[in-house]
Amino acid sequence: MIVVVGDTLLDRDVDGEVDRLCPDAPAPVLDEQSTSDRPGGAGLAAVLAARYGGDVVLVTALADDAGGARLSELLSAAGVTVFALPMRGATPEKVRLRAHDRVMLRLDRGGAPGAVAEPPEAALAALRDATAILVSDYGRGLVRQPELRAALGNLSAPVVWDPHPRGPAPVPGVRLATPNESEVRRLAGANGGSRIAAATRGAQELRRRWRAGAVAVTMGADGALLCHAGSTPLVIPASAVDGGDPCGAGDCFAASATVALAGGALVSQAVEQAVREATAYVSPPSTAEPAATGEVGRDAAGKVVSGIRAAGGRVVATGGCFDLLHAGHVATLEAARRLGDCLVVCLNSDASVRGLKGPDRPVVGQTDRARLLAALGCVDAVVVFDESTPEAVLSWLRPDVWVKGGDYGSDVAELPEADLVRRWGGQAVLVPYLDGRSTTTMIATAREGAR
Repeated sequence: MIVVVGDTLLDRDVDGEVDRLCPDAPAPVLDEQSTSDRPGGAGLAAVLAARYGGDVVLVTALADDAGGARLSELLSAAGVTVFALPMRGATPEKVRLRAHDRVMLRLDRGGAPGAVAEPPEAALAALRDATAILVSDYGRGLVRQPELRAALGNLSAPVVWDPHPRGPAPVPGVRLATPNESEVRRLAGANGGSRIAAATRGAQELRRRWRAGAVAVTMGADGALLCHAGSTPLVIPASAVDGGDPCGAGDCFAASATVALAGGALVSQAVEQAVREATAYVSPPSTAEPAATGEVGRDAAGKVVSGIRAAGGRVVATGGCFDLLHAGHVATLEAARRLGDCLVVCLNSDASVRGLKGPDRPVVGQTDRARLLAALGCVDAVVVFDESTPEAVLSWLRPDVWVKGGDYGSDVAELPEADLVRRWGGQAVLVPYLDGRSTTTMIATAREGAR
């Protein structure tokens, strides 16, 4: 059972057509065609968690008015069990006026938060029995309630905390906190430097301040950045989306991560799953990424990098042997490419691979390995280097982001090249590693089959 705790709002979309201006003011006139209601805030998170993970209980506060009755009806229809604390005041509503799938104006109703009563014993018992808990704070006071907050601080199940700048700090010991970039800037004062560097500093500060196991900073269309062990963040890029409605994406992210943790996933796995679900949530049907054609050689890479820099873009680089190119390699390369405007692969030469892997490697020569990499749509250029490490070629490329694939089975430690990249203001990051794929395993399997 998953328990969601937090402030519930009534979200209402009013859709119509606009074909004229108001005669007494320079304002468009919306001819209403349809209206749709849905739970918002913690209510939306609970509905999404029920969609992803079965039994869901929502501990929230509801006013005794028409809005509260409508929320009860919608939540019940979605299969969510509600423990409602009485709340004085009106149900908060967010009304979006839309035309052609675009929001023209948002109208907020409900005023200041009302006082919240003590939680019933049944709600506290549900918290104790939960397999995971999501705190969806919308700054309206529910998670400041003393008895409820004390209960949240004494749980053994994993707690995900989606904070709000007007709300209290998470209770110490939460498994994962999920602020967005704007919230990180407001809560931690993380400004200056590159976007990734600022998000990393803010996440590390909030993780220390909140004594949280991990902090995942949601970055909109660019995915999420996770700080949980070591000094190198794990960056999970999102797939490219053309258009779409981002409303509710943060609730989707937090709900999906909670369901994954309830199922026994590692935090890094839960965040990757959450990025995928949030991307799918906002995606219109049929989105596709444009293909690119990479080039091989130092001169070609130099032209690519100089062109990107001249346009004010971000240069991303990654490196490795890439012997027997497989799906794990492709997943890492695609994730790396989404972090900037070009991707340069620093490829170990045959001599370099032999020094690292032994006399029987590589299986595929450097010319063919470079051509295969350059043929991938996510790779813009390939540079071959002879040294045992890519430090020399990195000093020449000076990428804004240096990327390596992260292994979920081990702690995220400092990357060897991180200090070097920081010298010119760059950032080293990890991206998700596709488990179960490796060249060594492929070679061993092939040799076993040949016996």
